[in-house]
Amino acid sequence: MAKENREIKSTVFADLFGGDETDGRQNFLSLYRALHGGECPYTVQQVVRKRIPQAIYRTFSSDVSMIVGGTRIVLLEHQSTLNENMPLRFLEYYVHLLYGIVPHRARYRERVYRIPAPEFYVFYNGEDPAPREGTLRLSEAYLKGTGTQPQCEVAVKFLNIGTGAEALPAVQNCGILKEYCRFMEIVRKHRARLKEGSFSGKAQGCYGEAVHEALEEGILKGYLERKSTEVINMFIGEYSYADDLREHYNEAMEIGREQKSLEAARNLLKMNLGTVEQIAQATGFPVTEVEELAAALAR
Repeated sequence: MAKENREIKSTVFADLFGGDETDGRQNFLSLYRALHGGECPYTVQQVVRKRIPQAIYRTFSSDVSMIVGGTRIVLLEHQSTLNENMPLRFLEYYVHLLYGIVPHRARYRERVYRIPAPEFYVFYNGEDPAPREGTLRLSEAYLKGTGTQPQCEVAVKFLNIGTGAEALPAVQNCGILKEYCRFMEIVRKHRARLKEGSFSGKAQGCYGEAVHEALEEGILKGYLERKSTEVINMFIGEYSYADDLREHYNEAMEIGREQKSLEAARNLLKMNLGTVEQIAQATGFPVTEVEELAAALAR
C-alpha cells in the first residue's frame, strides 16, 4: 500500500479542485476567480486538466494542474506542513508538463514557439506558524555567487488559508474552498485521536466519523455523498504515505550513521589507534565486525 502511495499521490484537495469528474473543473474555476478578485473571463469549457506525462516522471505529480484558456498553466499545491522548496518543485512540474505540450522539433525553430504562462499557488492550512500570505522565490535558494542577478526566477504565491473570520479573502470569496477548510478542521479534530502508524480499521472509523459530521453540517454535501468511501481511502493513503516517508528518512539516517562509524573504525585501525575492543567501543560496532575489518585491511 505504501509503495502505491508513492507512485500515485491522491488527496481530497487534488480531487475536489481537479480530479473529480463531476465538479472538479467548476470548483477549480471558482477558486481561480477568487484568487483573481472575482475577475475571470474563462468558462468551465476553457479549463483543461493536464497531468505530467507518467512515462517521464512516474512518481511525481502536482496536486492540481490545469490549462486555462489555452494561455495559462495553473498549478495548485495543498500543504499541511511548511516547505520552502516549493519554487523548485513547481519548476519541475512546469518543465515536465511542457514536455507533453511542446513538440520536440518546435524547440529548434527559428521563430518563437508560444507556451502557456505559469501561475503557481501553495495553499497551507497546517498548525505551524506561518505568514498570512507571501511569495516564495526560487532565487532565495541560489548559492551565493559573483553578485550577478540570477537569470531564472520562479515566484510562488503562498496563502495561509486559515478558517472562519481569520480566513483570507480568497477563502471568503470561494464557497467550495471555505467548505473544504471547515472539513479539514473536522478531519484534524478526529485524526488527533490516532497514533502514528495506526491507519487500518481504527483510521477508517476516524475518517468515517469526520465525513459523517461534515455531512450533518452540510459541508461538501454533494461531493461527500458521492465519494465518501474514496475520501476515507484518500486520507488513509495520505496518513500511511507520510508514515512511510518517515520510515525511509529514519532508515536513511541510520545508514548514514553506520557509514560514518564504519569509516571512523577503518581510519582508527589504519592509524593503529587502539585495540580492536577499544575501537569497537568508540564506534559502536561489534568486536567481531571490527576484527573482520582489521583482517580485510591487513590483506
